[in-house]
Amino acid sequence: MFKNYFKIALRNFWRHKFFTFINVIGLSIGISSALVIYLIVHYDFTFNQNFNDGDRIYRVVSNYTFSGEEAHNRGVSGAVPETVRNNVSGVELTAPFFTLSQPNVLVPGKGSEPVKFKLQDNVILTDGRYFKMFNYSWLAGSAKTALNAPNQTVLTADQAKKYFPQLSYSQMIGRVISYDTLSVAVTGIVEPLKGNTDFTFHDFVSYSTAKSNKALADELSLTDWGGTTSSSILFVKLSANATKVGFEKQLNELLKKNNPPKPQNKGNTRSFALQPLSDLHFNSVYGTFDSGSPANKTTLYGLSAIAAFLLLLGCINFVNLTTAQATQRAKEIGVRKTMGSSRTQLVTQFLSETFIITLFAVIISIALAPVILKLFKDFIAAGIQFDLFHHPSLFIFLLILTIVVSLLSGFYPAALLSGYKPVLVLKNQAASNSSKTRNSWLRKSLTVTQFVIAQFFIMATVLVSKQIHYALTKNLGFKKDAIVVINSPWKNRTLSKNQVFMNKLKAMPQVELVSVGKAAPSSTSTNSTEATYIDGKKETKVELYEKFGDPNYINVYKIKLLAGRNLQYADSTRAFLINNTYAKLMGFKNPADAVGKYIDKFNGDKRMQIIGVVADFYSESLHAAIKPTCIHISNAFYNNGTFHIALKPQMAGGNEWKTAITSMEKVWKEIYPEDDFEYTFFDDSIAKLYDSEQHTSTLLAWATGLSIFISCLGLLGLAIYNTNQRTKEIGVRKVLGATVGQIVSLLSRELVTLIALAFILVTPVAWYAMNKWMESFADRTSISWWIFAVSGGGMLLTALITSSFQTIKAALANPTKSLRSE
Repeated sequence: MFKNYFKIALRNFWRHKFFTFINVIGLSIGISSALVIYLIVHYDFTFNQNFNDGDRIYRVVSNYTFSGEEAHNRGVSGAVPETVRNNVSGVELTAPFFTLSQPNVLVPGKGSEPVKFKLQDNVILTDGRYFKMFNYSWLAGSAKTALNAPNQTVLTADQAKKYFPQLSYSQMIGRVISYDTLSVAVTGIVEPLKGNTDFTFHDFVSYSTAKSNKALADELSLTDWGGTTSSSILFVKLSANATKVGFEKQLNELLKKNNPPKPQNKGNTRSFALQPLSDLHFNSVYGTFDSGSPANKTTLYGLSAIAAFLLLLGCINFVNLTTAQATQRAKEIGVRKTMGSSRTQLVTQFLSETFIITLFAVIISIALAPVILKLFKDFIAAGIQFDLFHHPSLFIFLLILTIVVSLLSGFYPAALLSGYKPVLVLKNQAASNSSKTRNSWLRKSLTVTQFVIAQFFIMATVLVSKQIHYALTKNLGFKKDAIVVINSPWKNRTLSKNQVFMNKLKAMPQVELVSVGKAAPSSTSTNSTEATYIDGKKETKVELYEKFGDPNYINVYKIKLLAGRNLQYADSTRAFLINNTYAKLMGFKNPADAVGKYIDKFNGDKRMQIIGVVADFYSESLHAAIKPTCIHISNAFYNNGTFHIALKPQMAGGNEWKTAITSMEKVWKEIYPEDDFEYTFFDDSIAKLYDSEQHTSTLLAWATGLSIFISCLGLLGLAIYNTNQRTKEIGVRKVLGATVGQIVSLLSRELVTLIALAFILVTPVAWYAMNKWMESFADRTSISWWIFAVSGGGMLLTALITSSFQTIKAALANPTKSLRSE
């Protein structure tokens, strides 16, 4: 029976090659998108899933309220880990660790000189409890003894082979390596964690080393309850009967006991909370362990929705074309029923045909998936790969997808076709007026749905592109072109080296100005402190954001000085510039009125004078509003080590800037021979602030193109079917004097109506969704009326062009051919 179904299916596909092609292409595009998006979503949602009792593992994080604003830190005070272990009940296991700041690793070489591995990341201080909590497998050494004494280290297998490529794991035990000036012995080798994980550490130095090393002990502040650093991390595993609320209550009571609130900090709060392990990979408030951006669940859900929409479009095409062709298979159905076929057998036959088409589409999708991943490699995680033979869940996903798509696409057409009555069918009355009307309305509804989805994507793409253009072209309050930013190496940075480097930069003919300080006016690096201004009895307390620079800082970035004077070197400890936003918060409508006033409490009890007011500028992306900001000179500003270099304009087609960069690198190698030369153009840094939006725009553009392509394929198929059905009608109209334009207009009228209906339905939905997305921007572009007009008009024009290939052909046909049989 199934062999017979297969033969009939192949014959039917061959007889209707064009419609089969449309169905296969439409479904393969939807399935390819779903497959790639599944890989992306599955990759992120499987992070940190391979740990025993992961639902009981939490990270202890710190929360603050500072002058009415919330602040968060993924770290804890130095004294917290030991206190939790000894004084908090309901804790089965604690795992503290401290991330070291990119140490240089020295490994004994074959000669007298050691081998140096520069600036190694993912190096932490921890102890044996870390390995118990996170399920490492040991290749050499023992979990019972490793890291239980000072000056010990454990390495992952990959890192161990990097340091000691010629040795076996057992031979590595006892070898001495140095992290900067800290010498330690290797006591264990472990396998890297399997599966997707944020725990990518590969060097583990014993936590107790800090107690015997004064420099490390000072950095960790193991008895301190006041400060918090994101480098000091604590994970806890709660007992089976313990609760998250109970733990937090105990720890916050200990915080109040050991670090009671001070009267002068009234209104500021601090507390600890537990962050579930499952939240680690997705929480942008606390981050993971480095500066990398966490995954965004909203984005992942949005990608899943895009995949679902593209699949739906392919299924709609299939349903539309299959039901439109229903009458052509009516006699086949009548004969089969007369010969004894049941409705169930007919449904099975038609579903098997749909399954075969879907299977062809899946095979094409499997071939396309690696190509698509390569196409989007710039913003897809490196760990996302298409490996069908080592990814068992892919087989399950593809199987489920094939079944679901087959049912969605084939069930209604199968039910419709199998429902024909043989008596009517064999009398050429298979489709009654009522069934024709019903099928027509179904096709129209599905076509409207296609246009709704396509127009939504168009509107979203145009708006996102408009917002990105607005962000990149808006006057941010400073100059961003032709400025090079260079960070001197923090490990080898000295006052004298930085002074020499700056003097040599100034001497270059291509350089206009040089400033030294910290971060640029707009960056991801922020510093802030509490500042209080007292005017009589009125007290204005704010979180004041800080920028550090020398007198050339505002000149390099062309930040406008509204009132007062610029910075001088003598102002480092007693005066600063403020922005106009802060001046207004203090109550000054005229910037000049703020000049000469004093901030009574700055960064503790320091008193600072306002010597000038600058125009407002954005210190972050447009997601954040302009905040009260000051610019001042750090006490050791040369040691800050960020050079801001304004280049002179270059001639059109000239290479002055390239020459300048080459000269800078040469000078760098003279002063910092052991460190790599790295630089960024400031305008590139600004653009990177909107990487997420740029990626969203690209994905939306692809989704839009694919949705339009699928919709137009289906539309072309329907146009061919409709014109074929109305061939004699067109012939009669032409004989009676209808022009080509009138016939094309007649055939296109229904299409225009459907697109207009789709436009009316999608506009309010798109407007609401756009508003919700734009809420994440403090400064945003407007949702202009032309976005909707362009989207609707573009969709209409595209659809008319697509259908015109067939409608014009039908209108130009010789009527004698269509009427000859009459």
